Amino acid sequence: MFYMVCYDISDDGRRRDIQKTLEGYGKRVQFSVFDCDISDVQYRTLRDKLLSIIDKDGDSVRFYPLCNACSGKIEYRGAGSISEDDRFFMI
Repeated sequence: MFYMVCYDISDDGRRRDIQKTLEGYGKRVQFSVFDCDISDVQYRTLRDKLLSIIDKDGDSVRFYPLCNACSGKIEYRGAGSISEDDRFFMI
């Protein structure tokens, strides 16, 4: 399953921990946004790791699941690199 993970973390140390954790699961597409193509088991593990890092009163992490049909419709425009995954396309 494809997930877009976005975060807003106020503390530099926690933000660095979140970034390092996400780098093991996906690709950074913006400063605080990662694309992750992971299994359900990997998703649950990632979610639990991230939720154990954040301050639930001041930080936020959002997980947006995209089904295969939806992830195949993602449009990419502008600067940056594009994923090598066949589900992405550039117009």
